[in-house]
Amino acid sequence: MFLRNQQQNGNTLLAEPHVLSTVGDHGSHPPYKPPALPTRNPTSLTTSRAPVAASLASSITVRFSSARTLYGRKPAPVMASFSSRGPNKIQPSILKPDVTAPGVNILAAYSLFASASDLLTDNRRGFPFNVMQGTSMSCPHAAGIAGLLRTLHPTWSPAAIKSAIMTTATTLDNTNKPIQDAFDHKLANPFAYGSGHVQPNRAIDPGLVYDLHLNDYLNFLCASGYNQQLISALNFNRTFICKGTHTIDDFNYPSITLPNLKLSPLTITRTLTNVGPPGTYNATAKLDGCKITVVPNSLTFTKINEKKTFRVTIQASSVIKLYKYQFGELLWTDGKHRVRSPITVRRRR
Repeated sequence: MFLRNQQQNGNTLLAEPHVLSTVGDHGSHPPYKPPALPTRNPTSLTTSRAPVAASLASSITVRFSSARTLYGRKPAPVMASFSSRGPNKIQPSILKPDVTAPGVNILAAYSLFASASDLLTDNRRGFPFNVMQGTSMSCPHAAGIAGLLRTLHPTWSPAAIKSAIMTTATTLDNTNKPIQDAFDHKLANPFAYGSGHVQPNRAIDPGLVYDLHLNDYLNFLCASGYNQQLISALNFNRTFICKGTHTIDDFNYPSITLPNLKLSPLTITRTLTNVGPPGTYNATAKLDGCKITVVPNSLTFTKINEKKTFRVTIQASSVIKLYKYQFGELLWTDGKHRVRSPITVRRRR
């Protein structure tokens, strides 16, 4: 069977255990038109150690080569066509997704009682492993990295672990070029990969983290408009009183997302916690079509767990189209560590 991708599938090819011998076609070239089968000469199929060789009449032969493993494929990674995309519809001021992780054609543990194709009519069962894809595959990669960091840094909060994974992720593929999307002539962006593709070895030693604790999340709920009863229910039924002024923009998240930016300047705050050796970090920021400043743009840390707060001021220019998202980044580095946060803004007025 020749299985051709539809437009929404892009160039993502999935290694799936079809019930028929199948060739996948990503569809980026002109449509393949199989030759018409002669009416008098039936198609002959021969099987050997190679999956299938199909002879069409006596003049055309299609051969399936034996299975082999390919290493070092380039470019990689490429965002899968089916991967969930932003913006965040529930809370637009928080970038989603956070990161991307391997999730296509993953050799994974499999139930011995499930059929190879997961179809009830498929009698092929008893396989301890299968090739699978989806968020259900990328999620265990991210969870495994979180477990690794928790083992190495048992005192880190979940938010610190999350920050380490996000701020050390990469937006470049293995050719050192921006990660591509599954669709022709298109680069992926933070609405596809969040902060980027996970890099566990770098997440082990992030240098700095954006930390959060219970009260930060409860104040976030205050800023989101939740009433006292709902907030208390999420606080183990303990009363929590919203005090002072809290804005979602100042939530100490490892990414910066401003979906309602105006032509007037907007200032947000973030706090960094040192989890590495003493050092001085310098900031650089870029965001097309906007003026962006970081104050202070240099932070010196002298001890572990030391915290420093900074402000980022962003002002959109009239060259940005209304309701169109712009993407940039904020980078803190001491020469060894790179603490990167994606910036996503949309001009509304």
